[in-house]
Amino acid sequence: MNTTTAAATANVTAATIRDWARRGVIAATKVAGRWVIDTASLVRRIAIGTMKRPARNVTLSTETMVAIGGNRWQRNGMDRVYINNWAEFAGIETTRYNTGNISSASYQGEGVSNSQAYKLLGSIDKVWFDAADGKLYARYGYDESRVASREEVWAAVASGIRAAVAAL
Repeated sequence: MNTTTAAATANVTAATIRDWARRGVIAATKVAGRWVIDTASLVRRIAIGTMKRPARNVTLSTETMVAIGGNRWQRNGMDRVYINNWAEFAGIETTRYNTGNISSASYQGEGVSNSQAYKLLGSIDKVWFDAADGKLYARYGYDESRVASREEVWAAVASGIRAAVAAL
């Protein structure tokens, strides 16, 4: 299975699955630059994880948002944490040339064209957590990909953020 499917199965982020694969926590091999996860090994790892601690409630707070990489901003009575690396939480992975142009891209483990990657990245402009009401917000961008709608990308971002906070 790919990293996205494994992450959903284990209720962790795709980055955690890649880290587990690199460290040998789960059996995995790289095929064409992408991790292929052994299902039985992942099931054993999930069983080990459930024995160690019970599931925790996901509490979004200023502290947890900063802990996963957010930047706190306070001004005029507003208290927000901006999530500038939102694409990682959505499962958008890109490699770039030295010029800054995208050389290869994937969305949730599946390869996408460079132009579709630019559109995925342009579908959401900003992501932030508002400390006043404890909710996540996004401002949509002007692009929309054929791979996923803005709403689908936003749902992936929100799910990724919640999984990262739960993993803390």
